[in-house]
Amino acid sequence: MSHHRPPALARGIAGPRLAWLVALLPLLMALAVIAFLPEGEREGSPVDTLPAGADSTLAVELAEQLPEDEGQVAIVLWTAESGELDDDVRGQLTEQAVALLSDAAGDAAAAGEGGAGDAEGQGQGGAPTGPPGGGQQSPVVVAEDGTAAFVAVPVTAASATDNIDKVEELREQLRDDAPDGIEAQVTGPAGIQADIGQVFDGADIRLLAATAAIVAFLLIITYRSPVLWLVPLAVVGIADRFAAIIATNVLEMVQVAWDESTVGILSVLVFGAGTDYALLLISRYRDELKTTDSRHEAMARALSRTFEAVLSSATTVVLGLLTLLLSAIPTTRGLGLACAVGVVIAATFALVVLPAALVLFGRWVFWPRVPRVGDAVLVDSRGVWRRVGDAVARRPRTFVAGTVAGLAVLALGTTSITTGLDPADQFLQRPEAIAAAERLGESFPAGTSDPVQVVTRAEPEQVLAAVEGVDGVDSARVSTSGDGITRIDAVPDAAPGSDAAQAVVLDVRDAVADFDDTHVGGGDAEAIDAADYAAQDRLLILPLILLLVLGALLLLLRSVVAPLLLVATVLATYAASMGASWWLFQSVFGFPAMDTGVPLLAFLFLVALGVDYNIFLVTRAREEAREHGTRTGMLRALTATGGVITSAGVLLAAVFAVLGVLPLVVLAQLGAIIFVGVLLDTLVVRTVLVPALALTLGEKFWWPRKVTG
Repeated sequence: MSHHRPPALARGIAGPRLAWLVALLPLLMALAVIAFLPEGEREGSPVDTLPAGADSTLAVELAEQLPEDEGQVAIVLWTAESGELDDDVRGQLTEQAVALLSDAAGDAAAAGEGGAGDAEGQGQGGAPTGPPGGGQQSPVVVAEDGTAAFVAVPVTAASATDNIDKVEELREQLRDDAPDGIEAQVTGPAGIQADIGQVFDGADIRLLAATAAIVAFLLIITYRSPVLWLVPLAVVGIADRFAAIIATNVLEMVQVAWDESTVGILSVLVFGAGTDYALLLISRYRDELKTTDSRHEAMARALSRTFEAVLSSATTVVLGLLTLLLSAIPTTRGLGLACAVGVVIAATFALVVLPAALVLFGRWVFWPRVPRVGDAVLVDSRGVWRRVGDAVARRPRTFVAGTVAGLAVLALGTTSITTGLDPADQFLQRPEAIAAAERLGESFPAGTSDPVQVVTRAEPEQVLAAVEGVDGVDSARVSTSGDGITRIDAVPDAAPGSDAAQAVVLDVRDAVADFDDTHVGGGDAEAIDAADYAAQDRLLILPLILLLVLGALLLLLRSVVAPLLLVATVLATYAASMGASWWLFQSVFGFPAMDTGVPLLAFLFLVALGVDYNIFLVTRAREEAREHGTRTGMLRALTATGGVITSAGVLLAAVFAVLGVLPLVVLAQLGAIIFVGVLLDTLVVRTVLVPALALTLGEKFWWPRKVTG
């Protein structure tokens, strides 16, 4: 191992005079921020997760200007456990419904939004509201089969958390007041949003605990030391909490939207990336301790050798994440900015705080496998990675053909991927709102729980007539109006999320296209727009991420062939992991479709994080090639980095798999794809395909640069 004099910065960070200051000051500052500065806060908006400029988004924005904006609607469903609802029960339900609507009107008035509309006629979709037994008109809509009844109750909530609380209060009240033999449930947009929100109740703590436990377990296995793992885990753990606070406050300051999942994904990324950087640094530090008496000198050399690779990796990931600012969806923009802030903090802690903190401890921190001067360094070992390298070196072309063929077979699954999850398919465990919506569809028109909403400034009667004339619309009615704005609810006869329901939305849009300032919203309209805008995002952002990664590799390696090949391998990994995951989703998990946002986020994380391992391997190969030539240099690099890249990859894959602890299908899918992709990347592409390509091409791999001689 050649000895070089480390740069002044590395000597300062690891030096005996400054190391304690460099380690303690940032940690104390971060702990002070964690103790005294809360995470950023923002009042959520109904359009946070909707694509800007989409027709359904414009419908929500126009509806918010209604003087009697009802906010989200909760549908209270009563069903008879056996038989039909008798007249006495119908009378009790009417009294409950009137009380609920009166309370809702009071809430709306207290919130400064005016009344929530009259109690009468609140039934969605204009279904008949026959008298329940007395002579008064009832707000309760009773099914023709007599087994179920519902009322639509506006929920005026100041935030997503407030909506969860109000829906939960409503459910408790209904359970307490339900007549004997009657089951009461809450569904509708407010109920579904509350159930999605409850998924994240305490989720950050669960995610953090699961992530930290997995990282600790894998670090103990990697280092086989009862002490060493505590240092990187403590540094990365503090960086994670610090990043969550700084990132959310940055989002609040620049007024970019974020949601409940943002901090969870940010945590996973900071733990994953931060620990990867730590593994690379500590691996090099251990090797330097085997050739250097002074641990401070050894750390300075290790830091100077890994600094460029980690900085290049982190910069590429940050630039990739910032491309999400071009997304049409506000919360996706927030996720990109938050994660970019997180990776900057993770890399800073890994390159500044961690080396200074580690060097404060003696060599004993590696106990029981304490590195001594004269021990064999990793690059000269004859371990498993050297044997893998030798096998690849004997037949590099065969390995190139075999791995490319294997990746191509896995990628075949991408040809059958369908995107777009129905509301009922968004949860791993079925919540009350989904079960109630399905039961509602058994006794009422299928679209009752989620009507098509037409919001207009045009003449209401003309718009209503146009909507009623659309095939597939069971019924339509004016639900609220004021200040020249009218909302019409149209109940399709198709189940929400079905192709038929989406066809009705498109037909309604065609029918009202000639009216001024008229927009079509509702769940199915939002699903159509989400799919369209997700496709636009992919067309814009995916090529940009690839260009950024290619540009970073061109600058780092100052060659052309190697960066082009490395980007091609990353693309192959992405296609193979998407195909393999789709087969898993279909055959093992039974997911009917992939969420529309998953392909973009999976591409970003796999490409941006996958290039990390490219950089770790190829920068070491270039370093070794200067003295030993491309062939031997690549084999030495694989021997030196194979273990650390595999450890980093397994750790990152496991950390992203932790997203499956949240019962939302979108996060489970994202975690599964990244899990599969990172394992493919580290176990096949980085350890077999890239070395095989380099060995096949020889010096041409670095063209036009010459790295030897």
